[in-house]
Amino acid sequence: MKETRNQLMAFFVFAIVFAFGAVVVYETGFMESGLFSERKTSEFIFVSLMELLTLGGVFLALRLFKFQKVHDELVSKKEHALFKWGLLRLGLLLIPMVGNTYLYYMYMNTTFGYMAIIQLLCLPFVYPSMNRCKSEVEAE
Repeated sequence: MKETRNQLMAFFVFAIVFAFGAVVVYETGFMESGLFSERKTSEFIFVSLMELLTLGGVFLALRLFKFQKVHDELVSKKEHALFKWGLLRLGLLLIPMVGNTYLYYMYMNTTFGYMAIIQLLCLPFVYPSMNRCKSEVEAE
């Protein structure tokens, strides 16, 4: 169980550090922000796509372990299922969060920034602590 938790934690921390690294790089002026701010068509497409991915991903990530099929697999296969479904759950939040962070600095559109903040605020609910990992593989 500890190895599975450490793997999930590594993915969790890596994605957050990656996103905050982008913030530092752009805010310090090391990289130029707003490079694509004149491309309104692609901005509209990315905003629409990321809104769907963010809203759907947040809902699915927060409810994923409540689905009967997933819960049954977590109880029966324990660590293997926890790694598989836990990685999916973290990916549903963290990958779009990193994407929204970069798109914010590429287009300087606050919609991307707000979506990244929403996903960041959801992370405490899926934080892979040892107690949470143990409780998610137990039958209720």
